Amino acid sequence: MELDKIDRKLLNAVQHNNRLTTEELGEIAGLSPTACQRRLKRLRDAGVIEADVAIVSPGAVGRPMLMLASITLERDRPDIIDRFKQAVRRTPEIMSAYYVTGESDFLLIISVRDMAEYEAFTRRFFHEHSEVKASKTMVVMDRIKASLALPIEE
Repeated sequence: MELDKIDRKLLNAVQHNNRLTTEELGEIAGLSPTACQRRLKRLRDAGVIEADVAIVSPGAVGRPMLMLASITLERDRPDIIDRFKQAVRRTPEIMSAYYVTGESDFLLIISVRDMAEYEAFTRRFFHEHSEVKASKTMVVMDRIKASLALPIEE
């Protein structure tokens, strides 16, 4: 899908604040509220806008600890990789996951209440998946930026 300047303005606006009214978006993009609604619907239907979400404070919901875990699998077979990806998608503690190049195969962002919960998670998740050869964990000391916003040139 080809994005024009108005699409880009709308995308920049909604990815920083998806609670803007169509009137406010219209002022930003130079369109009527109805035209903004149509464009946003088109962008959603085309998959350009994948989701409308809220960024929730981990501490406010009792999950103040974030872990970054790099995972190396035993083998590089497509069926093993696909099975691991499916398991990751089913696991609610894993907030984000990336299949990566380099020393590791996956990078996971994991939300837990405390170290005891992380230990229980590792015992359950990593040990249930015998294809996990190694894991390295980093504990997040301070969340500096929480965003899914992409830089979009207008």
